[in-house]
Amino acid sequence: MLRPFYLAIEGVIGVGKTALARLLQPRFQANLLLEVFEENPFLSDFYADRERYAFQTQIFFLLSRYRQQQDIRVLDRPLIADYTFAKDRLFAHLNLKGDELATYELLHQALAEKVVLPDLVVYLQADLDVLMARIAMRDRPYERGIDPDYIESLRQAYERHFACYTATPLLIINTNNLDFVRNPQDLAFIEGQIRTTLEAIQESPPQTRVLEEGRISEDILPSRSPVEEFLALTEAVGLLGAALAVDSVGQAPATHQALARVENHLRRIQRLLCSVPK
Repeated sequence: MLRPFYLAIEGVIGVGKTALARLLQPRFQANLLLEVFEENPFLSDFYADRERYAFQTQIFFLLSRYRQQQDIRVLDRPLIADYTFAKDRLFAHLNLKGDELATYELLHQALAEKVVLPDLVVYLQADLDVLMARIAMRDRPYERGIDPDYIESLRQAYERHFACYTATPLLIINTNNLDFVRNPQDLAFIEGQIRTTLEAIQESPPQTRVLEEGRISEDILPSRSPVEEFLALTEAVGLLGAALAVDSVGQAPATHQALARVENHLRRIQRLLCSVPK
């Protein structure tokens, strides 16, 4: 049985963070911590003129998110949030520059030291066309004119952020082919991935684990150099090629397992390169 935990769901605008948090809340009998973005008085102006209103928008979000984080309590019930405090800095580096970014960094550094880290972060991935379709479907007035190029730059920023992420355990779920709002099976799949991951975390000694779609990657696989990991990657690519030769439409479980192995080695190479001093 799971002990109370703090779970944070992350991902790009439109990926479905809040929807998933709300759907998981009754399944885990959890409290909810939802980002209050609609209170930001600068948000609609920001989408219309990002350069002019970026600093005001960002500082409002930073202080609002910090105020929410001070109320975090994980006692007798789990807590599910639809954001992490760390995301604020990701947005800031995308939208601010010069003195504004320097001022933001000083404030963020002072506040971040007092923020509680989640027990697990779930990162929801999706391609740009999927994100734009979901944004259009929910039809928020201030998002109707949102620039696809901005969403793509944000998506890439998230990918870079989580490629080198080691602050907490991390579960990555690609949602391109999942509709957890309308399909109960997809929701059950995600819930199962989260339960399995949390059980592994709670049953293991305290340490940083990085997990990808339910598989523990960093502390189970042997430690390798970037070159050794590259050789392992080439072997995995060969296995994927063999699987695709049999399964030309890419639907067989063996193909998905081979693809996951390739992705796993690519991410390990990314993390090894991130750890090299610059």
